[in-house]
Amino acid sequence: MASLTVTDEQVRATPAKVIQPAWVRVMHWINALAMILMILSGWQIYNASPLFGFSFPREYTLGGWLGGGLLWHFAAMWLLMINGLAYLITGFATGRFRKKLLPITPSGVLHDVRAALTFKLGHDDLTVYNYVQRLLYAGIIVVGVLIVLSGLAMWKPVQLYYLVMLFGDYPTARYVHFFCMAAICAFLVIHVLLALLVPKSLRAMIIGR
Repeated sequence: MASLTVTDEQVRATPAKVIQPAWVRVMHWINALAMILMILSGWQIYNASPLFGFSFPREYTLGGWLGGGLLWHFAAMWLLMINGLAYLITGFATGRFRKKLLPITPSGVLHDVRAALTFKLGHDDLTVYNYVQRLLYAGIIVVGVLIVLSGLAMWKPVQLYYLVMLFGDYPTARYVHFFCMAAICAFLVIHVLLALLVPKSLRAMIIGR
């Protein structure tokens, strides 16, 4: 009984493992807020001049009209750009991206996709990303860069004409911006579903442990 008591005390004295550092948690939630604001206001802007034969339901847009949507979009744009840039710099400077996202191999991705589809993909150690997570997180960083560049090209097509030329022309930049938005929406749906399936990952993003 004495040895059991000591063991219990040792367990209680052992500090919980830090899964997500404070800077990651703060920037994650700021990015989440900025993305939601940009998506909803972006749908309002899209409805003013649709690229395809549909419009987004008014109740899921932000701004009330084109001018209001633009104001919300530009405000969230600065928040996303500043916070996103800080996240990229910190991620590279601390080596987090290298440790968390690399390597990514086709065989590893295929293996983990098969494991996920058969509900055999483990989530015991949240400090280690599986290959599917690595691919998704690395991919969303690339998509984030593209949506910012295409958005800037649409915002200031004359002053930033070199960005317009990067995409070929203004209409192409609009299509790139739209499909990047769609990719981000798909990522958010998958991200939320995974968080609900593995609640401890959501807890770690809130309190870090």
